[in-house]
Amino acid sequence: MEKKKILYISQEITPYLPESEMSEISRYLPQGVQEKGREIRTFMPRYGCVNERRNQLHEVIRLSGMNLVIDDTDHPLIIKVASIQAARMQVYFIDNEDYFHRKQVVANSKGEEFEDNDERALFFARGVLETVIKLRWAPDLIHCHGWMTALVPLFIKKYYYNDPLFGQSKVIYSLYNDEFKKTLNPEIKTKVLLDGMVPEDVSLIEKPDYVNLSKLAINYSDAIIQGTEKIHPDLEKFVPETGKPFLGYQPKETYIDAYDDFYKKVW
Repeated sequence: MEKKKILYISQEITPYLPESEMSEISRYLPQGVQEKGREIRTFMPRYGCVNERRNQLHEVIRLSGMNLVIDDTDHPLIIKVASIQAARMQVYFIDNEDYFHRKQVVANSKGEEFEDNDERALFFARGVLETVIKLRWAPDLIHCHGWMTALVPLFIKKYYYNDPLFGQSKVIYSLYNDEFKKTLNPEIKTKVLLDGMVPEDVSLIEKPDYVNLSKLAINYSDAIIQGTEKIHPDLEKFVPETGKPFLGYQPKETYIDAYDDFYKKVW
């Protein structure tokens, strides 16, 4: 029987960023699932605070060099990779000078969230999916972690579904307590529209705050996981209303087995 393929897309992964529930799950879940016989690929943004030398990142020339057009501007897509030796797994990094070379993750040193976080999330989501196409690797399941991955379900269901690599892919979105405070640039609703997509597809982000962006991700996902014990109360209420398969919060000791069992139900 062919190995099931799982694509992990995460906003943060330890040891590249400090430990948090999201960064730890994004580090140990792929390893645990790989040890159960699945094939995995893992992606995160190459923020400026990720130390390239210490973590031995290097550019993958055959995957780099594409341009992604965002808001009528070309942005070069650079792909880097590093290995977590103990886990025998690689992490791919989406890099771009305009979006990811600053030293902070989503807010500056004063705690002010970046004005272009909408475009950074957009570039990251598209960068991952375009790279997977270049790898010619068809995931059975795509598991997204963190709001910076929230546009991935939309793109899979409304744009990339025509690509044979993603035609059968199921999408799971994990919810965390990773709320951003400032509403994203309202122009995001036009920037995300790729060929064949219409404004109604993204009417939920007319006001692109954290709750609405998360609801958009939930609506286009096949299943939802609660990644932290506490999530936004509006989302806690919204998830059951969708009727989608849902896995509640799982403690550290059991989450890998619980997630793997949940995957089987979803695919």
